[in-house]
Amino acid sequence: MTDSYTTVSRRRFLQQTGAGLLASHVAAGAAAAQRVPPPPGRKLGWALVGLGSLSINQIMPAFARCEKSRLAAFVSGSPDKARTLAARYGVPEKNIYDYDSYDRIRDNADIDIVYVVLPNGMHAEYTVRAAQAGKHVLCEKPMANTPEECRQMIDAAKAAERKLMVAYRLRYEPYTQALIKAVRDEEMGPLRFVLADAGFSIGDPDQWRLKKAMAGGGSLMDIGIYSLNAARYISGEEPVEVFAMEHSTPGDPRFKEVEENVTFQLRFPSGVLANCTSSYGSPLNRFRGVGTKGWIELEPALSYGGLRMHASTGRTLEERLHPVVDHFAAEMDHLSGCVMDGTEPLTPGEEGLKDLQIMMAIYESARERRIVKLL
Repeated sequence: MTDSYTTVSRRRFLQQTGAGLLASHVAAGAAAAQRVPPPPGRKLGWALVGLGSLSINQIMPAFARCEKSRLAAFVSGSPDKARTLAARYGVPEKNIYDYDSYDRIRDNADIDIVYVVLPNGMHAEYTVRAAQAGKHVLCEKPMANTPEECRQMIDAAKAAERKLMVAYRLRYEPYTQALIKAVRDEEMGPLRFVLADAGFSIGDPDQWRLKKAMAGGGSLMDIGIYSLNAARYISGEEPVEVFAMEHSTPGDPRFKEVEENVTFQLRFPSGVLANCTSSYGSPLNRFRGVGTKGWIELEPALSYGGLRMHASTGRTLEERLHPVVDHFAAEMDHLSGCVMDGTEPLTPGEEGLKDLQIMMAIYESARERRIVKLL
Protein backbone atom coordinates (compact mmCIF):
# COMPACT_ATOMS: atom_id res chain seq x y z
CA MET A 1 0.00 0.00 0.00
CA THR A 2 1.24 3.50 -0.77
CA ASP A 3 0.71 6.74 1.09
CA SER A 4 -1.66 7.94 -1.67
CA TYR A 5 -4.38 5.71 -0.21
CA THR A 6 -6.45 6.12 2.91
CA THR A 7 -6.59 2.63 4.37
CA VAL A 8 -9.89 1.63 5.94
CA SER A 9 -9.32 -1.10 8.49
CA ARG A 10 -12.06 -3.50 9.61
CA ARG A 11 -12.71 -1.44 12.73
CA ARG A 12 -12.56 1.94 11.00
CA PHE A 13 -14.82 0.72 8.22
CA LEU A 14 -17.50 -0.13 10.75
CA GLN A 15 -17.00 3.23 12.46
CA GLN A 16 -17.24 5.16 9.19
CA THR A 17 -20.43 3.40 8.13
CA GLY A 18 -22.18 4.65 11.24
CA ALA A 19 -23.33 3.43 14.61
CA GLY A 20 -26.72 2.47 13.19
CA LEU A 21 -25.17 -0.04 10.83
CA LEU A 22 -23.01 -1.41 13.61
CA ALA A 23 -26.04 -1.78 15.85
CA SER A 24 -27.91 -3.64 13.13
CA HIS A 25 -25.00 -6.06 12.77
CA VAL A 26 -24.97 -6.64 16.53
CA ALA A 27 -28.71 -7.27 16.58
CA ALA A 28 -28.48 -9.63 13.62
CA GLY A 29 -25.63 -11.49 15.28
CA ALA A 30 -27.59 -11.88 18.51
CA ALA A 31 -30.61 -13.19 16.61
CA ALA A 32 -28.45 -15.65 14.70
CA ALA A 33 -26.92 -16.91 17.93
CA GLN A 34 -30.40 -17.73 19.26
CA ARG A 35 -31.54 -19.64 16.17
CA VAL A 36 -31.78 -23.39 16.50
CA PRO A 37 -30.38 -25.12 13.41
CA PRO A 38 -32.80 -27.36 11.53
CA PRO A 39 -32.56 -31.12 12.06
CA PRO A 40 -30.19 -32.94 9.70
CA GLY A 41 -31.75 -34.10 6.47
CA ARG A 42 -30.88 -36.80 4.00
CA LYS A 43 -27.21 -37.17 3.11
CA LEU A 44 -25.92 -38.83 -0.04
CA GLY A 45 -23.12 -41.38 0.22
CA TRP A 46 -19.74 -40.51 -1.28
CA ALA A 47 -16.86 -42.77 -2.30
CA LEU A 48 -13.36 -41.27 -2.36
CA VAL A 49 -11.19 -42.65 -5.16
CA GLY A 50 -7.58 -42.05 -4.18
CA LEU A 51 -6.34 -41.58 -0.62
CA GLY A 52 -3.52 -39.11 -1.10
CA SER A 53 -2.73 -35.91 0.78
CA LEU A 54 -5.70 -33.91 -0.51
CA SER A 55 -8.17 -36.64 0.43
CA ILE A 56 -6.68 -37.20 3.88
CA ASN A 57 -5.97 -33.62 4.94
CA GLN A 58 -8.80 -31.67 3.28
CA ILE A 59 -11.65 -33.76 1.88
CA MET A 60 -12.22 -36.33 4.63
CA PRO A 61 -12.36 -33.74 7.46
CA ALA A 62 -14.77 -31.65 5.35
CA PHE A 63 -17.53 -34.26 5.63
CA ALA A 64 -18.03 -33.22 9.25
CA ARG A 65 -19.19 -29.83 7.92
CA CYS A 66 -21.43 -31.20 5.17
CA GLU A 67 -25.22 -31.00 5.38
CA LYS A 68 -26.04 -33.17 2.36
CA SER A 69 -23.00 -35.45 1.99
CA ARG A 70 -21.50 -38.29 4.01
CA LEU A 71 -18.37 -40.41 3.60
CA ALA A 72 -19.45 -43.93 2.61
CA ALA A 73 -16.60 -45.72 0.81
CA PHE A 74 -12.93 -45.76 -0.18
CA VAL A 75 -11.16 -46.87 -3.35
CA SER A 76 -7.41 -47.28 -2.89
CA GLY A 77 -4.44 -49.32 -3.97
CA SER A 78 -3.16 -49.28 -0.36
CA PRO A 79 -5.35 -51.66 1.68
CA ASP A 80 -3.65 -50.96 5.01
CA LYS A 81 -4.10 -47.21 4.61
CA ALA A 82 -7.72 -47.70 3.55
CA ARG A 83 -8.51 -49.87 6.58
CA THR A 84 -6.85 -47.41 8.97
CA LEU A 85 -8.80 -44.49 7.56
CA ALA A 86 -12.01 -46.50 7.44
CA ALA A 87 -11.71 -47.22 11.15
CA ARG A 88 -11.18 -43.54 11.84
CA TYR A 89 -14.12 -42.31 9.76
CA GLY A 90 -16.58 -45.13 10.34
CA VAL A 91 -16.48 -46.53 6.80
CA PRO A 92 -17.49 -50.24 6.86
CA GLU A 93 -14.88 -52.65 5.56
CA LYS A 94 -17.32 -53.95 2.93
CA ASN A 95 -17.17 -50.47 1.37
CA ILE A 96 -13.42 -50.58 0.77
CA TYR A 97 -12.43 -51.29 -2.84
CA ASP A 98 -9.17 -51.51 -4.76
CA TYR A 99 -8.76 -50.44 -8.37
CA ASP A 100 -9.43 -53.94 -9.72
CA SER A 101 -12.71 -54.29 -7.80
CA TYR A 102 -13.75 -50.67 -8.50
CA ASP A 103 -16.54 -51.58 -10.91
CA ARG A 104 -18.33 -53.45 -8.13
CA ILE A 105 -19.47 -50.11 -6.71
CA ARG A 106 -22.38 -50.60 -9.11
CA ASP A 107 -23.89 -53.03 -6.62
CA ASN A 108 -23.42 -50.80 -3.55
CA ALA A 109 -26.49 -48.72 -2.75
CA ASP A 110 -24.52 -46.84 -0.06
CA ILE A 111 -22.64 -45.00 -2.81
CA ASP A 112 -24.41 -42.23 -4.70
CA ILE A 113 -21.45 -40.08 -5.80
CA VAL A 114 -17.80 -40.80 -6.56
CA TYR A 115 -15.09 -38.18 -5.94
CA VAL A 116 -12.10 -38.89 -8.23
CA VAL A 117 -8.98 -37.61 -6.43
CA LEU A 118 -6.29 -39.31 -8.52
CA PRO A 119 -3.37 -38.08 -10.65
CA ASN A 120 -4.66 -36.19 -13.69
CA GLY A 121 -3.81 -38.98 -16.11
CA MET A 122 -6.23 -41.32 -14.30
CA HIS A 123 -9.22 -38.98 -14.15
CA ALA A 124 -10.81 -40.04 -17.43
CA GLU A 125 -10.71 -43.79 -16.80
CA TYR A 126 -12.14 -43.67 -13.29
CA THR A 127 -14.77 -41.09 -14.17
CA VAL A 128 -15.98 -43.14 -17.12
CA ARG A 129 -16.04 -46.34 -15.06
CA ALA A 130 -17.97 -44.59 -12.27
CA ALA A 131 -20.58 -43.32 -14.70
CA GLN A 132 -20.90 -46.78 -16.25
CA ALA A 133 -21.44 -48.12 -12.72
CA GLY A 134 -24.37 -45.73 -12.38
CA LYS A 135 -22.70 -43.22 -10.05
CA HIS A 136 -22.56 -39.44 -10.21
CA VAL A 137 -19.02 -37.99 -10.31
CA LEU A 138 -17.07 -35.08 -8.85
CA CYS A 139 -13.66 -34.99 -10.55
CA GLU A 140 -10.68 -33.01 -9.32
CA LYS A 141 -9.26 -30.36 -11.61
CA PRO A 142 -7.81 -30.35 -14.17
CA MET A 143 -10.55 -32.52 -15.53
CA ALA A 144 -8.13 -34.64 -17.61
CA ASN A 145 -4.90 -34.42 -19.60
CA THR A 146 -6.51 -33.70 -22.97
CA PRO A 147 -9.72 -32.25 -24.39
CA GLU A 148 -10.51 -35.63 -25.98
CA GLU A 149 -10.45 -37.31 -22.56
CA CYS A 150 -12.78 -34.60 -21.27
CA ARG A 151 -15.22 -35.33 -24.06
CA GLN A 152 -15.11 -39.06 -23.24
CA MET A 153 -15.99 -38.26 -19.63
CA ILE A 154 -18.85 -35.95 -20.62
CA ASP A 155 -20.23 -38.51 -23.08
CA ALA A 156 -20.06 -41.31 -20.51
CA ALA A 157 -21.96 -39.26 -17.92
CA LYS A 158 -24.63 -38.31 -20.45
CA ALA A 159 -25.02 -41.87 -21.65
CA ALA A 160 -25.51 -43.04 -18.05
CA GLU A 161 -27.74 -40.04 -17.21
CA ARG A 162 -25.44 -39.16 -14.30
CA LYS A 163 -24.15 -35.77 -13.09
CA LEU A 164 -20.52 -34.84 -13.80
CA MET A 165 -18.98 -31.90 -11.96
CA VAL A 166 -15.40 -30.59 -11.89
CA ALA A 167 -14.03 -29.58 -8.48
CA TYR A 168 -13.46 -25.86 -8.97
CA ARG A 169 -13.77 -25.29 -5.21
CA LEU A 170 -13.36 -21.51 -5.35
CA ARG A 171 -16.63 -21.11 -7.22
CA TYR A 172 -18.46 -22.33 -4.09
CA GLU A 173 -16.92 -20.03 -1.47
CA PRO A 174 -18.23 -16.55 -0.56
CA TYR A 175 -15.14 -14.42 -1.25
CA THR A 176 -14.89 -15.55 -4.86
CA GLN A 177 -18.64 -15.21 -5.29
CA ALA A 178 -18.47 -11.66 -3.90
CA LEU A 179 -15.62 -10.78 -6.28
CA ILE A 180 -17.64 -11.97 -9.25
CA LYS A 181 -20.72 -10.04 -8.11
CA ALA A 182 -18.79 -6.81 -7.53
CA VAL A 183 -17.38 -6.97 -11.07
CA ARG A 184 -20.77 -7.84 -12.58
CA ASP A 185 -22.37 -4.92 -10.70
CA GLU A 186 -19.61 -2.64 -12.05
CA GLU A 187 -18.79 -1.33 -8.60
CA MET A 188 -15.35 -0.41 -9.94
CA GLY A 189 -16.75 0.76 -13.26
CA PRO A 190 -16.78 -1.36 -16.42
CA LEU A 191 -14.09 -4.05 -16.27
CA ARG A 192 -10.92 -3.43 -18.28
CA PHE A 193 -8.26 -5.80 -16.92
CA VAL A 194 -7.96 -9.04 -14.99
CA LEU A 195 -4.73 -9.94 -13.17
CA ALA A 196 -4.53 -13.56 -11.98
CA ASP A 197 -1.39 -15.05 -10.43
CA ALA A 198 -1.09 -18.55 -8.96
CA GLY A 199 2.03 -20.40 -7.91
CA PHE A 200 4.09 -22.18 -5.28
CA SER A 201 7.51 -23.79 -5.00
CA ILE A 202 7.09 -27.50 -5.69
CA GLY A 203 9.24 -30.00 -3.82
CA ASP A 204 10.05 -33.68 -4.41
CA PRO A 205 11.28 -34.07 -8.01
CA ASP A 206 9.98 -37.66 -8.09
CA GLN A 207 6.31 -36.82 -7.41
CA TRP A 208 3.63 -37.53 -10.01
CA ARG A 209 2.92 -33.84 -10.63
CA LEU A 210 6.32 -33.57 -12.33
CA LYS A 211 5.76 -36.57 -14.63
CA LYS A 212 4.28 -35.60 -18.00
CA ALA A 213 2.32 -38.82 -18.47
CA MET A 214 0.57 -38.49 -15.11
CA ALA A 215 0.17 -34.71 -14.88
CA GLY A 216 -0.31 -33.75 -18.52
CA GLY A 217 1.95 -30.74 -17.99
CA GLY A 218 3.55 -28.70 -15.25
CA SER A 219 2.49 -25.65 -13.29
CA LEU A 220 -0.14 -24.60 -15.83
CA MET A 221 -2.14 -27.81 -15.43
CA ASP A 222 -1.87 -27.93 -11.64
CA ILE A 223 -1.91 -24.36 -10.28
CA GLY A 224 -2.13 -22.14 -13.37
CA ILE A 225 -5.59 -23.49 -14.09
CA TYR A 226 -6.73 -21.34 -11.15
CA SER A 227 -5.47 -18.22 -12.96
CA LEU A 228 -7.13 -19.25 -16.20
CA ASN A 229 -10.44 -20.14 -14.59
CA ALA A 230 -10.39 -16.89 -12.59
CA ALA A 231 -9.86 -14.81 -15.73
CA ARG A 232 -12.89 -16.50 -17.26
CA TYR A 233 -15.24 -16.16 -14.30
CA ILE A 234 -14.16 -12.64 -13.36
CA SER A 235 -14.64 -11.39 -16.93
CA GLY A 236 -17.74 -13.52 -17.46
CA GLU A 237 -16.55 -14.18 -21.01
CA GLU A 238 -14.64 -16.74 -23.05
CA PRO A 239 -11.28 -15.61 -24.50
CA VAL A 240 -10.81 -15.22 -28.24
CA GLU A 241 -6.98 -14.95 -28.33
CA VAL A 242 -4.07 -16.11 -26.21
CA PHE A 243 -0.36 -15.34 -26.15
CA ALA A 244 2.00 -17.18 -23.81
CA MET A 245 5.63 -17.54 -22.74
CA GLU A 246 7.21 -20.40 -20.80
CA HIS A 247 10.48 -20.84 -18.88
CA SER A 248 12.02 -23.47 -16.62
CA THR A 249 15.21 -23.10 -14.57
CA PRO A 250 18.01 -24.83 -16.52
CA GLY A 251 19.36 -27.93 -14.82
CA ASP A 252 16.61 -28.11 -12.18
CA PRO A 253 15.78 -31.82 -11.80
CA ARG A 254 12.14 -30.99 -11.07
CA PHE A 255 11.54 -29.73 -14.58
CA LYS A 256 12.95 -32.46 -16.80
CA GLU A 257 9.50 -33.27 -18.21
CA VAL A 258 7.21 -30.34 -17.38
CA GLU A 259 7.34 -26.56 -17.28
CA GLU A 260 8.08 -24.41 -14.24
CA ASN A 261 6.72 -20.97 -15.19
CA VAL A 262 4.15 -19.75 -17.69
CA THR A 263 2.79 -16.28 -18.30
CA PHE A 264 -0.14 -15.80 -20.65
CA GLN A 265 -2.39 -13.03 -21.87
CA LEU A 266 -6.01 -13.42 -22.88
CA ARG A 267 -8.19 -11.15 -25.00
CA PHE A 268 -11.95 -11.29 -24.44
CA PRO A 269 -14.71 -10.23 -26.88
CA SER A 270 -15.58 -7.07 -24.93
CA GLY A 271 -11.96 -5.87 -25.05
CA VAL A 272 -11.12 -6.97 -21.50
CA LEU A 273 -7.48 -8.10 -21.27
CA ALA A 274 -6.12 -10.61 -18.75
CA ASN A 275 -2.52 -11.01 -17.58
CA CYS A 276 -2.01 -14.39 -15.91
CA THR A 277 0.89 -16.18 -14.23
CA SER A 278 1.50 -19.80 -13.32
CA SER A 279 4.53 -21.00 -11.36
CA TYR A 280 6.07 -24.03 -9.70
CA GLY A 281 8.91 -21.85 -8.42
CA SER A 282 7.39 -18.75 -6.80
CA PRO A 283 4.59 -18.03 -4.30
CA LEU A 284 1.74 -16.30 -6.16
CA ASN A 285 -1.79 -15.98 -4.81
CA ARG A 286 -3.77 -13.00 -6.16
CA PHE A 287 -6.75 -12.26 -8.41
CA ARG A 288 -7.64 -8.65 -9.28
CA GLY A 289 -10.32 -7.05 -11.43
CA VAL A 290 -9.57 -3.51 -12.63
CA GLY A 291 -12.32 -1.21 -13.86
CA THR A 292 -12.52 2.40 -14.99
CA LYS A 293 -13.07 3.67 -11.42
CA GLY A 294 -10.91 1.37 -9.33
CA TRP A 295 -10.08 -2.24 -8.55
CA ILE A 296 -11.07 -5.15 -6.34
CA GLU A 297 -8.85 -8.09 -5.44
CA LEU A 298 -8.39 -11.24 -3.40
CA GLU A 299 -4.98 -11.85 -1.85
CA PRO A 300 -4.66 -14.60 -0.81
CA ALA A 301 -7.12 -15.73 -3.44
CA LEU A 302 -6.88 -19.50 -3.68
CA SER A 303 -5.73 -20.78 -0.29
CA TYR A 304 -7.94 -23.21 1.63
CA GLY A 305 -8.57 -20.49 4.23
CA GLY A 306 -7.59 -16.96 5.22
CA LEU A 307 -8.80 -15.27 2.04
CA ARG A 308 -8.80 -11.47 2.11
CA MET A 309 -10.58 -8.96 -0.10
CA HIS A 310 -9.62 -5.34 -0.70
CA ALA A 311 -11.24 -2.77 -2.97
CA SER A 312 -10.29 0.74 -4.02
CA THR A 313 -12.14 3.55 -5.72
CA GLY A 314 -10.34 6.87 -5.67
CA ARG A 315 -8.20 7.35 -2.57
CA THR A 316 -9.90 4.90 -0.20
CA LEU A 317 -8.68 1.35 0.37
CA GLU A 318 -11.34 -0.85 1.95
CA GLU A 319 -11.21 -4.39 3.33
CA ARG A 320 -14.38 -6.40 2.82
CA LEU A 321 -15.31 -9.34 5.02
CA HIS A 322 -17.40 -12.33 3.97
CA PRO A 323 -18.44 -15.61 5.56
CA VAL A 324 -15.80 -18.32 5.79
CA VAL A 325 -16.77 -21.82 4.65
CA ASP A 326 -15.02 -25.12 4.06
CA HIS A 327 -14.43 -25.12 0.30
CA PHE A 328 -14.67 -28.90 -0.02
CA ALA A 329 -17.83 -29.21 2.06
CA ALA A 330 -19.44 -26.45 -0.01
CA GLU A 331 -18.65 -28.04 -3.36
CA MET A 332 -19.64 -31.55 -2.26
CA ASP A 333 -22.95 -30.32 -0.84
CA HIS A 334 -23.57 -28.43 -4.07
CA LEU A 335 -23.33 -31.61 -6.12
CA SER A 336 -25.37 -33.59 -3.58
CA GLY A 337 -28.05 -30.91 -3.83
CA CYS A 338 -28.00 -31.06 -7.62
CA VAL A 339 -28.47 -34.85 -7.52
CA MET A 340 -31.34 -34.52 -5.04
CA ASP A 341 -33.06 -31.70 -6.95
CA GLY A 342 -32.32 -32.82 -10.50
CA THR A 343 -30.48 -29.59 -11.30
CA GLU A 344 -27.20 -29.03 -13.15
CA PRO A 345 -23.98 -28.18 -11.23
CA LEU A 346 -22.34 -24.77 -11.54
CA THR A 347 -19.11 -26.32 -12.85
CA PRO A 348 -20.11 -29.25 -15.09
CA GLY A 349 -17.80 -31.27 -17.29
CA GLU A 350 -18.18 -28.72 -20.07
CA GLU A 351 -16.46 -26.15 -17.82
CA GLY A 352 -13.45 -28.43 -17.41
CA LEU A 353 -13.33 -29.02 -21.16
CA LYS A 354 -13.18 -25.27 -21.85
CA ASP A 355 -10.14 -24.87 -19.59
CA LEU A 356 -8.37 -27.83 -21.23
CA GLN A 357 -8.96 -26.41 -24.69
CA ILE A 358 -7.54 -23.04 -23.68
CA MET A 359 -4.56 -24.61 -21.89
CA MET A 360 -3.68 -26.54 -25.04
CA ALA A 361 -3.72 -23.21 -26.90
CA ILE A 362 -1.48 -21.67 -24.21
CA TYR A 363 1.06 -24.46 -24.69
CA GLU A 364 0.83 -24.02 -28.46
CA SER A 365 1.40 -20.27 -28.18
CA ALA A 366 4.43 -20.69 -25.90
CA ARG A 367 5.90 -23.38 -28.14
CA GLU A 368 5.38 -21.48 -31.41
CA ARG A 369 5.87 -17.99 -29.96
CA ARG A 370 2.77 -16.54 -31.57
CA ILE A 371 -0.77 -15.44 -30.80
CA VAL A 372 -3.25 -18.32 -31.01
CA LYS A 373 -6.85 -17.54 -31.91
CA LEU A 374 -9.54 -19.44 -30.04
CA LEU A 375 -12.80 -20.51 -31.64
